[in-house]
Amino acid sequence: MDLSDFIDAHLDELVGDWEQYARELSVDTADLSGAELRNSGRNLLVKIAANMRVDQSPEQQRGKSLGVESGLADGFDQVSIEHANRRFAQGFGLNDVVAEFRALRASVLRQWEKNSATGPGGFQQMIRFNEAIDQGLTESVRQYALRAQRVRDLFSGVLAHDLRSPLGVVLNSAEILLCDKSLSPAGIKATAYMQRSALRMKRMIDDLLVFSGSRLGAPLPLELTRQDMGRICQNVIEEINVLFPHVSVRLNHEGETAGTWDAGRIGQLFFNLLSNAARYGKGGIDLIVTGQAEGVEVVVANTGNPIPRSAFPTLFDPLTRVLAIPNEGGMAAGIGLGLYICRSIVMAHHGAIEVESDDFGTAFTVRLPLNSGAAGASPPPGV
Repeated sequence: MDLSDFIDAHLDELVGDWEQYARELSVDTADLSGAELRNSGRNLLVKIAANMRVDQSPEQQRGKSLGVESGLADGFDQVSIEHANRRFAQGFGLNDVVAEFRALRASVLRQWEKNSATGPGGFQQMIRFNEAIDQGLTESVRQYALRAQRVRDLFSGVLAHDLRSPLGVVLNSAEILLCDKSLSPAGIKATAYMQRSALRMKRMIDDLLVFSGSRLGAPLPLELTRQDMGRICQNVIEEINVLFPHVSVRLNHEGETAGTWDAGRIGQLFFNLLSNAARYGKGGIDLIVTGQAEGVEVVVANTGNPIPRSAFPTLFDPLTRVLAIPNEGGMAAGIGLGLYICRSIVMAHHGAIEVESDDFGTAFTVRLPLNSGAAGASPPPGV
Protein backbone atom coordinates (compact mmCIF):
# COMPACT_ATOMS: atom_id res chain seq x y z
CA MET A 1 0.00 0.00 0.00
CA ASP A 2 1.33 3.41 -0.93
CA LEU A 3 1.93 5.78 1.96
CA SER A 4 -0.57 8.26 0.57
CA ASP A 5 -3.23 5.51 0.47
CA PHE A 6 -2.24 4.44 3.98
CA ILE A 7 -2.86 7.97 5.27
CA ASP A 8 -6.33 8.00 3.73
CA ALA A 9 -7.15 4.52 5.09
CA HIS A 10 -5.98 5.29 8.65
CA LEU A 11 -7.00 8.94 8.73
CA ASP A 12 -9.15 8.75 11.87
CA GLU A 13 -6.47 6.94 13.87
CA LEU A 14 -3.76 9.38 12.80
CA VAL A 15 -5.97 12.38 13.52
CA GLY A 16 -6.69 10.97 16.99
CA ASP A 17 -2.96 10.80 17.73
CA TRP A 18 -2.68 14.39 16.45
CA GLU A 19 -5.40 15.64 18.80
CA GLN A 20 -3.87 13.95 21.82
CA TYR A 21 -0.46 15.43 21.14
CA ALA A 22 -1.88 18.91 20.49
CA ARG A 23 -3.60 18.87 23.87
CA GLU A 24 -0.33 17.92 25.56
CA LEU A 25 1.46 20.85 23.94
CA SER A 26 -0.57 23.74 25.35
CA VAL A 27 -2.84 24.17 28.35
CA ASP A 28 -4.78 26.72 26.30
CA THR A 29 -6.24 23.88 24.24
CA ALA A 30 -8.50 22.98 27.18
CA ASP A 31 -11.12 25.38 25.83
CA LEU A 32 -10.90 23.97 22.30
CA SER A 33 -13.30 21.32 21.13
CA GLY A 34 -12.04 18.03 19.79
CA ALA A 35 -13.52 18.93 16.43
CA GLU A 36 -11.40 22.11 16.23
CA LEU A 37 -8.19 20.20 16.83
CA ARG A 38 -9.11 17.22 14.66
CA ASN A 39 -10.15 19.37 11.72
CA SER A 40 -6.70 20.99 11.57
CA GLY A 41 -4.95 17.64 11.54
CA ARG A 42 -7.42 16.11 9.11
CA ASN A 43 -7.05 18.95 6.61
CA LEU A 44 -3.26 18.72 6.72
CA LEU A 45 -3.15 14.94 6.33
CA VAL A 46 -5.64 14.93 3.47
CA LYS A 47 -3.62 17.60 1.64
CA ILE A 48 -0.35 15.79 2.36
CA ALA A 49 -1.71 12.60 0.81
CA ALA A 50 -2.98 14.53 -2.21
CA ASN A 51 0.33 16.35 -2.54
CA MET A 52 2.20 13.04 -2.60
CA ARG A 53 0.12 11.82 -5.55
CA VAL A 54 0.82 14.85 -7.73
CA ASP A 55 3.55 14.34 -10.31
CA GLN A 56 6.46 16.69 -9.80
CA SER A 57 9.52 17.46 -11.85
CA PRO A 58 13.06 17.06 -10.48
CA GLU A 59 13.26 20.86 -10.29
CA GLN A 60 10.11 21.02 -8.18
CA GLN A 61 11.39 18.25 -5.92
CA ARG A 62 14.69 20.05 -5.41
CA GLY A 63 12.89 23.34 -4.81
CA LYS A 64 10.72 21.79 -2.10
CA SER A 65 13.83 20.46 -0.35
CA LEU A 66 15.21 24.02 -0.32
CA GLY A 67 12.00 25.54 1.02
CA VAL A 68 10.97 27.08 -2.30
CA GLU A 69 7.26 27.20 -3.13
CA SER A 70 6.30 24.00 -4.93
CA GLY A 71 4.27 25.64 -7.67
CA LEU A 72 1.79 22.76 -7.47
CA ALA A 73 -1.86 23.80 -7.61
CA ASP A 74 -2.94 21.40 -4.85
CA GLY A 75 -3.85 23.93 -2.14
CA PHE A 76 -1.37 22.45 0.33
CA ASP A 77 0.46 25.73 0.98
CA GLN A 78 -2.82 27.49 1.75
CA VAL A 79 -3.89 24.77 4.20
CA SER A 80 -0.52 25.11 5.97
CA ILE A 81 -0.99 28.88 6.19
CA GLU A 82 -4.50 28.50 7.56
CA HIS A 83 -3.22 26.00 10.11
CA ALA A 84 -0.66 28.54 11.35
CA ASN A 85 -3.36 31.21 11.61
CA ARG A 86 -5.56 28.91 13.69
CA ARG A 87 -2.75 27.86 15.98
CA PHE A 88 -1.72 31.47 16.51
CA ALA A 89 -5.28 32.43 17.43
CA GLN A 90 -5.57 29.39 19.73
CA GLY A 91 -2.53 30.38 21.79
CA PHE A 92 0.01 27.87 20.49
CA GLY A 93 3.64 28.99 20.42
CA LEU A 94 5.89 28.73 17.38
CA ASN A 95 7.77 25.84 18.98
CA ASP A 96 4.42 24.08 19.45
CA VAL A 97 3.66 24.39 15.74
CA VAL A 98 7.05 22.91 14.87
CA ALA A 99 6.54 20.11 17.40
CA GLU A 100 3.15 19.29 15.86
CA PHE A 101 4.70 18.65 12.47
CA ARG A 102 7.50 16.64 14.06
CA ALA A 103 4.99 14.48 15.92
CA LEU A 104 2.85 14.09 12.80
CA ARG A 105 5.86 12.89 10.82
CA ALA A 106 6.86 10.37 13.49
CA SER A 107 3.31 9.08 14.04
CA VAL A 108 2.59 8.46 10.35
CA LEU A 109 5.93 6.78 9.65
CA ARG A 110 5.72 4.54 12.72
CA GLN A 111 2.18 3.42 11.88
CA TRP A 112 3.10 2.83 8.23
CA GLU A 113 6.19 0.82 9.15
CA LYS A 114 4.08 -1.53 11.27
CA ASN A 115 1.38 -2.01 8.64
CA SER A 116 3.17 -1.95 5.26
CA ALA A 117 6.10 -3.65 3.60
CA THR A 118 9.01 -1.43 2.66
CA GLY A 119 11.15 -1.48 -0.47
CA PRO A 120 12.43 0.86 -3.17
CA GLY A 121 8.92 2.15 -3.77
CA GLY A 122 8.35 2.63 -0.07
CA PHE A 123 11.58 4.56 0.23
CA GLN A 124 10.43 6.98 -2.49
CA GLN A 125 7.09 7.33 -0.71
CA MET A 126 8.90 8.33 2.50
CA ILE A 127 10.89 10.91 0.57
CA ARG A 128 7.70 12.44 -0.84
CA PHE A 129 6.04 12.38 2.57
CA ASN A 130 8.99 14.10 4.26
CA GLU A 131 9.06 16.69 1.49
CA ALA A 132 5.38 17.40 2.05
CA ILE A 133 5.85 17.69 5.83
CA ASP A 134 8.80 20.05 5.35
CA GLN A 135 6.84 22.12 2.85
CA GLY A 136 3.89 22.44 5.23
CA LEU A 137 6.17 23.23 8.15
CA THR A 138 7.96 25.94 6.18
CA GLU A 139 4.72 27.66 5.19
CA SER A 140 3.26 27.39 8.70
CA VAL A 141 6.36 28.79 10.38
CA ARG A 142 6.58 31.63 7.86
CA GLN A 143 2.94 32.57 8.37
CA TYR A 144 3.12 32.26 12.16
CA ALA A 145 6.18 34.53 12.24
CA LEU A 146 4.39 37.09 10.06
CA ARG A 147 1.36 37.08 12.36
CA ALA A 148 3.51 37.42 15.47
CA GLN A 149 5.52 40.26 13.94
CA ARG A 150 2.35 42.09 12.95
CA VAL A 151 1.03 41.88 16.51
CA ARG A 152 4.32 43.27 17.84
CA ASP A 153 4.26 46.09 15.32
CA LEU A 154 0.65 46.93 16.16
CA PHE A 155 1.49 46.95 19.86
CA SER A 156 4.50 49.23 19.42
CA GLY A 157 2.50 51.57 17.20
CA VAL A 158 -0.42 51.81 19.63
CA LEU A 159 1.93 52.23 22.58
CA ALA A 160 3.89 55.00 20.88
CA HIS A 161 0.69 56.77 19.85
CA ASP A 162 -0.79 56.60 23.35
CA LEU A 163 2.42 57.90 24.94
CA ARG A 164 2.29 61.13 22.94
CA SER A 165 -0.52 62.72 24.97
CA PRO A 166 1.00 62.40 28.47
CA LEU A 167 4.40 63.33 27.07
CA GLY A 168 2.88 66.47 25.56
CA VAL A 169 1.63 67.43 29.02
CA VAL A 170 5.16 67.04 30.41
CA LEU A 171 6.65 69.22 27.66
CA ASN A 172 4.01 71.93 28.04
CA SER A 173 4.43 71.94 31.81
CA ALA A 174 8.21 72.25 31.50
CA GLU A 175 7.84 75.19 29.11
CA ILE A 176 5.46 76.96 31.50
CA LEU A 177 7.78 76.39 34.46
CA LEU A 178 10.78 77.76 32.57
CA CYS A 179 8.82 80.98 32.02
CA ASP A 180 8.16 81.34 35.76
CA LYS A 181 10.39 84.18 37.01
CA SER A 182 10.01 83.02 40.62
CA LEU A 183 11.58 79.62 39.94
CA SER A 184 14.81 79.03 41.87
CA PRO A 185 18.08 78.31 40.04
CA ALA A 186 17.88 74.69 41.17
CA GLY A 187 14.29 74.51 39.92
CA ILE A 188 15.27 75.98 36.56
CA LYS A 189 18.07 73.43 36.20
CA ALA A 190 15.81 70.52 37.12
CA THR A 191 13.08 71.71 34.75
CA ALA A 192 15.60 72.07 31.93
CA TYR A 193 16.72 68.48 32.49
CA MET A 194 13.07 67.39 32.42
CA GLN A 195 12.50 69.27 29.17
CA ARG A 196 15.55 67.72 27.49
CA SER A 197 14.58 64.22 28.58
CA ALA A 198 11.00 64.70 27.39
CA LEU A 199 12.22 66.00 24.03
CA ARG A 200 14.41 62.92 23.59
CA MET A 201 11.44 60.72 24.43
CA LYS A 202 9.29 62.60 21.92
CA ARG A 203 11.82 62.05 19.15
CA MET A 204 12.12 58.34 19.92
CA ILE A 205 8.33 57.99 19.94
CA ASP A 206 8.08 59.82 16.60
CA ASP A 207 10.68 57.44 15.13
CA LEU A 208 8.90 54.40 16.56
CA LEU A 209 5.61 55.51 15.00
CA VAL A 210 7.24 55.78 11.57
CA PHE A 211 8.95 52.41 11.99
CA SER A 212 5.86 50.53 13.16
CA GLY A 213 3.80 52.08 10.36
CA SER A 214 6.32 51.01 7.74
CA ARG A 215 6.43 47.46 9.14
CA LEU A 216 2.66 47.31 8.77
CA GLY A 217 2.98 48.39 5.12
CA ALA A 218 1.53 51.85 5.61
CA PRO A 219 2.91 54.70 3.48
CA LEU A 220 4.52 57.55 5.37
CA PRO A 221 1.85 60.29 5.56
CA LEU A 222 2.96 63.78 4.58
CA GLU A 223 1.36 67.19 5.06
CA LEU A 224 2.90 69.19 2.24
CA THR A 225 2.93 72.96 2.61
CA ARG A 226 5.08 75.82 1.36
CA GLN A 227 8.17 75.97 3.58
CA ASP A 228 11.62 77.50 3.75
CA MET A 229 14.36 74.93 4.31
CA GLY A 230 16.58 77.46 6.03
CA ARG A 231 13.89 78.21 8.61
CA ILE A 232 13.23 74.49 9.20
CA CYS A 233 16.93 73.90 9.80
CA GLN A 234 17.17 76.88 12.15
CA ASN A 235 14.29 75.50 14.22
CA VAL A 236 16.00 72.12 14.41
CA ILE A 237 19.25 73.75 15.53
CA GLU A 238 17.40 75.45 18.38
CA GLU A 239 16.09 72.07 19.51
CA ILE A 240 19.56 70.51 19.20
CA ASN A 241 20.96 73.33 21.33
CA VAL A 242 18.54 72.38 24.10
CA LEU A 243 19.46 68.70 24.01
CA PHE A 244 23.18 69.11 23.27
CA PRO A 245 24.19 72.45 24.83
CA HIS A 246 27.90 71.57 24.50
CA VAL A 247 27.68 71.19 20.69
CA SER A 248 27.98 74.10 18.26
CA VAL A 249 26.02 73.89 14.99
CA ARG A 250 27.05 76.32 12.25
CA LEU A 251 24.33 77.06 9.67
CA ASN A 252 25.39 78.15 6.18
CA HIS A 253 22.40 79.18 4.04
CA GLU A 254 22.88 79.94 0.33
CA GLY A 255 20.43 80.58 -2.48
CA GLU A 256 16.65 80.22 -2.71
CA THR A 257 15.53 77.38 -0.44
CA ALA A 258 11.74 77.63 -0.47
CA GLY A 259 9.78 74.56 -1.51
CA THR A 260 6.88 72.24 -0.77
CA TRP A 261 7.64 69.73 1.97
CA ASP A 262 6.30 68.34 5.21
CA ALA A 263 7.97 70.63 7.76
CA GLY A 264 7.51 68.21 10.65
CA ARG A 265 9.01 65.26 8.78
CA ILE A 266 11.89 67.34 7.41
CA GLY A 267 12.57 68.57 10.93
CA GLN A 268 12.58 64.96 12.12
CA LEU A 269 15.02 64.07 9.33
CA PHE A 270 17.58 66.73 10.18
CA PHE A 271 17.15 66.31 13.92
CA ASN A 272 18.17 62.67 13.53
CA LEU A 273 21.19 63.57 11.39
CA LEU A 274 22.29 66.39 13.70
CA SER A 275 21.80 64.34 16.87
CA ASN A 276 23.90 61.54 15.37
CA ALA A 277 26.63 64.06 14.56
CA ALA A 278 26.42 65.46 18.09
CA ARG A 279 26.69 62.02 19.67
CA TYR A 280 29.35 60.44 17.50
CA GLY A 281 31.34 63.40 16.21
CA LYS A 282 33.95 65.69 17.68
CA GLY A 283 33.87 69.46 17.70
CA GLY A 284 31.26 71.50 15.88
CA ILE A 285 28.78 70.53 13.20
CA ASP A 286 28.33 72.24 9.83
CA LEU A 287 24.80 72.40 8.41
CA ILE A 288 24.97 73.66 4.83
CA VAL A 289 21.71 74.49 3.01
CA THR A 290 22.07 75.27 -0.70
CA GLY A 291 19.29 76.21 -3.08
CA GLN A 292 19.62 74.78 -6.58
CA ALA A 293 17.69 75.06 -9.83
CA GLU A 294 15.40 72.07 -9.26
CA GLY A 295 15.81 71.37 -5.57
CA VAL A 296 17.68 71.95 -2.37
CA GLU A 297 20.78 70.24 -1.01
CA VAL A 298 21.47 69.96 2.71
CA VAL A 299 24.77 68.66 4.08
CA VAL A 300 25.35 67.67 7.72
CA ALA A 301 29.11 67.41 8.28
CA ASN A 302 31.19 66.68 11.36
CA THR A 303 34.66 65.49 12.30
CA GLY A 304 35.36 62.36 14.33
CA ASN A 305 35.83 58.65 13.86
CA PRO A 306 34.87 57.52 10.34
CA ILE A 307 32.06 55.07 9.67
CA PRO A 308 33.58 51.68 8.79
CA ARG A 309 33.19 50.79 5.12
CA SER A 310 31.81 47.41 6.14
CA ALA A 311 28.85 49.18 7.77
CA PHE A 312 27.74 51.07 4.65
CA PRO A 313 25.49 48.31 3.17
CA THR A 314 23.31 48.24 6.32
CA LEU A 315 23.78 51.80 7.52
CA PHE A 316 20.17 52.80 6.80
CA ASP A 317 18.63 49.54 8.02
CA PRO A 318 16.39 49.65 11.11
CA LEU A 319 17.64 48.73 14.59
CA THR A 320 21.26 49.11 13.49
CA ARG A 321 24.03 50.91 15.34
CA VAL A 322 27.48 51.29 13.87
CA LEU A 323 29.64 53.01 16.46
CA ALA A 324 29.76 52.97 20.23
CA ILE A 325 28.93 56.35 21.68
CA PRO A 326 31.87 58.17 23.24
CA ASN A 327 31.56 59.74 26.67
CA GLU A 328 28.09 61.29 26.61
CA GLY A 329 27.52 61.60 30.33
CA GLY A 330 24.75 59.02 30.27
CA MET A 331 22.86 60.48 27.31
CA ALA A 332 20.49 57.99 25.75
CA ALA A 333 21.55 56.69 22.37
CA GLY A 334 18.10 56.23 20.92
CA ILE A 335 16.65 52.99 19.62
CA GLY A 336 18.66 52.44 16.46
CA LEU A 337 16.05 53.79 14.04
CA GLY A 338 17.43 57.24 13.26
CA LEU A 339 19.01 56.67 9.85
CA TYR A 340 16.21 54.33 8.75
CA ILE A 341 13.73 57.11 9.54
CA CYS A 342 15.90 59.56 7.59
CA ARG A 343 15.80 57.35 4.52
CA SER A 344 12.03 56.83 4.89
CA ILE A 345 11.38 60.59 5.00
CA VAL A 346 13.71 61.32 2.08
CA MET A 347 12.08 58.62 -0.07
CA ALA A 348 8.60 59.88 0.80
CA HIS A 349 9.69 63.29 -0.54
CA HIS A 350 11.15 61.63 -3.68
CA GLY A 351 14.65 62.72 -2.74
CA ALA A 352 18.01 61.04 -2.16
CA ILE A 353 20.37 60.63 0.78
CA GLU A 354 24.00 59.55 0.71
CA VAL A 355 26.96 59.48 3.07
CA GLU A 356 30.70 59.96 2.78
CA SER A 357 33.05 59.15 5.64
CA ASP A 358 36.83 59.11 5.97
CA ASP A 359 39.52 60.15 8.43
CA PHE A 360 38.68 63.81 7.83
CA GLY A 361 35.04 63.49 8.86
CA THR A 362 31.55 62.31 7.96
CA ALA A 363 29.02 64.08 5.74
CA PHE A 364 25.41 63.15 5.06
CA THR A 365 23.99 64.81 1.94
CA VAL A 366 20.24 65.11 1.40
CA ARG A 367 18.80 66.26 -1.93
CA LEU A 368 15.10 67.10 -2.17
CA PRO A 369 13.02 68.39 -5.08
CA LEU A 370 11.39 71.78 -4.60
CA ASN A 371 7.99 70.13 -4.98
CA SER A 372 7.75 66.67 -3.43
CA GLY A 373 4.53 65.82 -5.28
CA ALA A 374 2.02 63.31 -3.93
CA ALA A 375 2.05 62.83 -0.19
CA GLY A 376 3.32 59.54 1.11
CA ALA A 377 5.47 56.76 -0.22
CA SER A 378 5.94 53.09 0.42
CA PRO A 379 8.41 52.15 3.15
CA PRO A 380 11.98 51.51 2.02
CA PRO A 381 13.14 47.94 1.50
CA GLY A 382 14.87 45.95 4.17
CA VAL A 383 12.15 45.85 6.86
